[in-house]
Parts: sequence; C-alpha cells; structure tokens
Amino acid sequence: MLNIIICDDNKKDMKNTQEIVDKYMTKNNIEYNVHLYDDYNTEFYNIIESKIDSKIYLLDIETPSASGIDIARKIRKKDLESVIVFLTVHEELGNVILKNDLLFLSFINKFDDYENRLKTCLSKALKLLNTKQVLRFNDGNTIYTIKLDDILYITKESFERKTVIKTDYTDFKVSVTLTDIKSMLDDRFVQTHRSCVINKNRTSKVDKHNRTITFDTGEVIDLVSDKYKKELV
Repeated sequence: MLNIIICDDNKKDMKNTQEIVDKYMTKNNIEYNVHLYDDYNTEFYNIIESKIDSKIYLLDIETPSASGIDIARKIRKKDLESVIVFLTVHEELGNVILKNDLLFLSFINKFDDYENRLKTCLSKALKLLNTKQVLRFNDGNTIYTIKLDDILYITKESFERKTVIKTDYTDFKVSVTLTDIKSMLDDRFVQTHRSCVINKNRTSKVDKHNRTITFDTGEVIDLVSDKYKKELV
C-alpha cells in the first residue's frame, strides 16, 4: 500500500495538498494512506523509522522547528527508496536544494500551477516505486503496491479462500491466487509447500527435519513439505 506523508505548517496549504492527492489517487483506483503533520515532530520522525510500505514524502521546506532539507537528509540516511518532493512558496530555495545530494524527485512552488505539477509528480513517483522491486497487482478495484523486501511469506487461506501476504507491518488478504502472485515474484522467493511461498532473504533458520522455518522477525511456520524441501538450500 502507498503511504503519502504530507508535512506543512500552513493548514490551508495542507488541506489543499491532501485534496489534490485524494483526487488523483481515487481517480486511479490506488490504495493509499495519507499521513498529515503540521511540523517535523516526534510523530513525523517515527514514521521515518517505520517499516510501512512505499512512502512518498511531500515536504514543506520551512516549518517552525526544522527545514525540510534537513529532514530529507535524515530520511536518506535511513531510506534510499522513498520518493521526496519539496513544497515551498520560496522559489529562490531551489538552488539550495540542488546543492544537496538528496535524491529528490521535484521542487514545487505552491503558487506556480501547483495542482497540475503535483499530479505530475505523483504520476512519476508511482512509476519510480513500481521499478524499485515491488509486488504490484490489481485485486478488484484496488491496486496493491508492496515492497518485496517487506514480504516474509505468502500463503493460501482455505477458509476464506484468500491469499495472505504476510509483511512486517500487516497481512494483506487478496483474491489473487498464490500461483498468479508467485509468477510476479523474483528468485528470492521459493515454494516450500503447496500453500506457501517464502522470502529466502527474510529467513534466519530452516529446520528441514522438523519442517519449520524461522524468519528474521522471530515468527516460525511449519509449511514445509517433502515435495518442496529441495528448494530450501
């Protein structure tokens, strides 16, 4: 799921930005969450540290407590994947941003064709995130975008007849078949059971004798069958 993180100390500007985001995302049937902040506070720093899925930061350059440029540096120390877009009313700060190696997508003046430029940025951001090793698929009217690194394993749930994608932060229950999802994955994923595919890079221990797999989160599953044991090298 996409996470749009907006920080702007001007409440009117924040609302305007959120409305543009909502309009764009709803029109494109994309599942997303919006996180709103009026300053770079403790809650904002927590979301930088969090493992929630694909992040798009829309950062006001100036707030009461910090500069968006300094915040972008903090983000990049932890995260090179998320998309950063700067928002400002001070066009002259563009040169300052360019002098910093922040890997940002764009610099948008709130007074210069703001809505169209923001929509263009969102479109570019989605394309970037889609090329950064993500699982992306449609389920009904919803488009899911999940980073492959965040996936522990994927199983079939017989009761609800759903496929469950287990990640660090949530379980996604979808109607897409396990076979179809497996076809979208890369070679870090292997099948260990007729109803389970795991991310090899997220395992810490494989016990073939007891048929258990321990992940780096500490979670243990017992979905290992004779047919697929050879996949666990």
